[in-house]
Amino acid sequence: MILLSVNVDHVATLRQARRASAPDPVVAAAIVELAGAEGITVHLREDRRHIQDRDVRLLRESVQGVFNLEMAATPEMVKIALDLKPHLVTLVPEKRQELTTEGGLDVSTLEKSLAPQVRALRDGGIPVSFFIDPRPEQVDASARLGGEAVELHTGPYCESFGTERESEELVALQTAAERAAAGGLAVRAGHGLDYRNVRRMHEIPEVEEVSIGHSIVARAVLIGMERAVTEMLALLA
Repeated sequence: MILLSVNVDHVATLRQARRASAPDPVVAAAIVELAGAEGITVHLREDRRHIQDRDVRLLRESVQGVFNLEMAATPEMVKIALDLKPHLVTLVPEKRQELTTEGGLDVSTLEKSLAPQVRALRDGGIPVSFFIDPRPEQVDASARLGGEAVELHTGPYCESFGTERESEELVALQTAAERAAAGGLAVRAGHGLDYRNVRRMHEIPEVEEVSIGHSIVARAVLIGMERAVTEMLALLA
């Protein structure tokens, strides 16, 4: 069975649209866990467009499974992580003008500049994962930096789903997953996965967990969070 971490960022997006108190991502996270998900993921962005500092503090106290904090590798975010002590930090690229994360972190090019931030997190007892494109040089750089895991960017696969490119993108994920596992990295996958395309993740035995946000939250708006999560868990079982 592939484990599920649910990203509740878009619950906060809906709240922030009115600068209201509801819906609360902390409450949503509790329902997600009661429905059986293994963990909760949030991305604390530098511009605080959805998840707020208050949210991550309360989530760290209340999440019973694995609390995964996605963040940019900046001094501000590293300090927050060291104070917060999430179960896992996933380093991601971040552009203020983007609607959502557009690609993997270029760990290979940024290896030297990332090293002090990764070292600080690991010295603080926080395991580090890298959100990367499924390319060999990115996998290798993640291993050299001492990462515990990689999260493979499934966006191109999801965009190609149902087209001639689908198999090609799946092979890229399979190859990267095999390389990561051989290098001692745990393998996760995420970005753009939904109730249709997630099924093929079973074809990559190295994938231990998927991180899914938008499709689950979008379905939850129509049918409720508990049912949306249990339906996804059934597909992953």
